[in-house]
Amino acid sequence: MPPISEPLRSLGFLTIGLFDEADPRRGHETTLSIIELGEQLGFDSAWVRHRHLQYGISSPVAVLAAASQRTSRIQLGTAVIPLGWENPLRLAEDLATVDILSGGRLNPGVSVGPPMQYDRVRHALYPDTSEAEDFSYERVRRLLAFVRGETASDFSGTEGFEEFSDRVQPHAPGLASRMWYGGASLRSAQWAGEQGVNFLTSSVVKAEESEDFDGIQLSHVRAFRAHHPDGDRARVSQGLVVIPTDSASPEQRAKYEAYAQKRLPRTSTPQGPARLMFAPDIVGSSAEIAERLYAQAAFREIDEVAFALPFSFDHDDYVQILTDIATKLGPALGWRPSA
Repeated sequence: MPPISEPLRSLGFLTIGLFDEADPRRGHETTLSIIELGEQLGFDSAWVRHRHLQYGISSPVAVLAAASQRTSRIQLGTAVIPLGWENPLRLAEDLATVDILSGGRLNPGVSVGPPMQYDRVRHALYPDTSEAEDFSYERVRRLLAFVRGETASDFSGTEGFEEFSDRVQPHAPGLASRMWYGGASLRSAQWAGEQGVNFLTSSVVKAEESEDFDGIQLSHVRAFRAHHPDGDRARVSQGLVVIPTDSASPEQRAKYEAYAQKRLPRTSTPQGPARLMFAPDIVGSSAEIAERLYAQAAFREIDEVAFALPFSFDHDDYVQILTDIATKLGPALGWRPSA
């Protein structure tokens, strides 16, 4: 195993929060129970994915508002909110509200680009402005400005019986320092650094300079920090799919291995017009997973992770995986659970 330069400081997990169309409450309650379990196991953070017009979490801010009332310590993040679906001012209000309710634990991760399947949804989403909407980094800049407390109106004061503010209310001090940008390209990594936000890198990157996933991800981490005011201290969180099998049953192990094997072919070459490269899912004992992680140069440069739970497993599988990550894999990576 390569030498460990720094112990893992922050251990998190990411869930997509799938649900049955016929019983959506059950799926959302399961997601909340998983977040509660994460806090009990000592995880530092829990993150939720974002899905529109699908059977996954469509309103992560609402889900995390509920989670904030069932937990007291664990950091709560979004990975990521696609801003093409959002009005930055309104989203800033929602984020600030949940951050206040959570006691300053919200970690909003966002990204830009046109909404998924935009041609099919544009007339429902932006019936009058679909051709004029700006899905560039400027949308993130607007959100960051509102979160940081910059003016959103040219008026503040009293009008009649109403009191008005010229900035988003409530204002959540500290929230701006917990904003994250999720990027898969070198340009996004550099841009996130220039904006002074934190950087989320996942199991998907763009094959721009090579077809070596680890090398590409390493270049993103270094480019981000090279352009960030905090330099090497700038926060990067890596999200890979890892499935420890230490306490898994034989049936679970077979399921996990079949899942990873089915997804493996997409990792060999860039996929689609965007030339996306996917990291292989890592299945095995915690000792085996730790060895494979430390063999990756990008992993050795970070001290925060948010391991992604597979999309379609059962609740009992998630309990086993999270328990093994917290009690076996995390310690093998030098991490210690929060009190």
